[in-house]
Amino acid sequence: MTQAVLSVLGLLTLGFSYVFFKDTVKNKHTFSDASWAKLSLVGFIVNFFDTLGIGSFAPTTAFFKLMKLVPDKLIPGTLNVSMTIPVVLEALIFITVIQVEPITLISMLASATLGAVVGAGIVSKLPEKKIQIGMGIALLVVAMIFLAGMFNLMPVGGEAIGLTGTKLIIGVVGNFILGALMTIGIGLYAPCMALVYALGMSPRVAFPIMMGSCAFLMPAASIKFVQEGAYDRKASVAITIAGTIGVLIAAYIVKTLPLNLLKWLVVFVIIYTAITMLRSAFNNQVANE
Repeated sequence: MTQAVLSVLGLLTLGFSYVFFKDTVKNKHTFSDASWAKLSLVGFIVNFFDTLGIGSFAPTTAFFKLMKLVPDKLIPGTLNVSMTIPVVLEALIFITVIQVEPITLISMLASATLGAVVGAGIVSKLPEKKIQIGMGIALLVVAMIFLAGMFNLMPVGGEAIGLTGTKLIIGVVGNFILGALMTIGIGLYAPCMALVYALGMSPRVAFPIMMGSCAFLMPAASIKFVQEGAYDRKASVAITIAGTIGVLIAAYIVKTLPLNLLKWLVVFVIIYTAITMLRSAFNNQVANE
């Protein structure tokens, strides 16, 4: 079953790669004036940390705006197109090297994908600020519970590589909601880490689940951006190449990190994301006032 997942993901990626390569060659004369070196550095850094679970969209957007590398109107498309192959590579690596019970893996990947497709219409109508505040507070609570477990103040977490019964249903429904939230810019990585650990699975298991979820979502969305020409071609090529190198290096670090250090990394990611969400909600409120 896992091989079937990898095969489908491979086919999706080949389809995207063909469209991306064809469009790039055809329109290479339209490449932006941005520096290859700057774009490559950005691609390497953000995808290195994306592989560690930090996420790539927010820091890449910050780099784009700070260094004036990509016009604002092309940022959404560029983010999706440039990160597709690195994220798929992350998923392929972690699904291959980190064991997850197949039913759990496939169910959660499918539910996240369905969430992005079916739940998008519902979630997109919800107030973004309230979602950010709710998710931010929830992630902080999970981080505190996580820390309490690490200091043996309460029993939490576990070493399971799969879910059954009620826990599997909670995991599937939870990932469906997280997939839907991605459509309004709420990242899936940290909430998925929190969900996996709260259900008693090993922190390592979060990596193939969260990266696989995103990998199935991105190729189709990116093909649409390519077909519409709504992305920066030069930036996407540079970030794809350098980002792939960053992923390969960071994946080795994650695979060899002792479990205790990995738990601290997960705590950091969850708290960082929670603070980012709460700050975004506050900034939106100030801007509206």
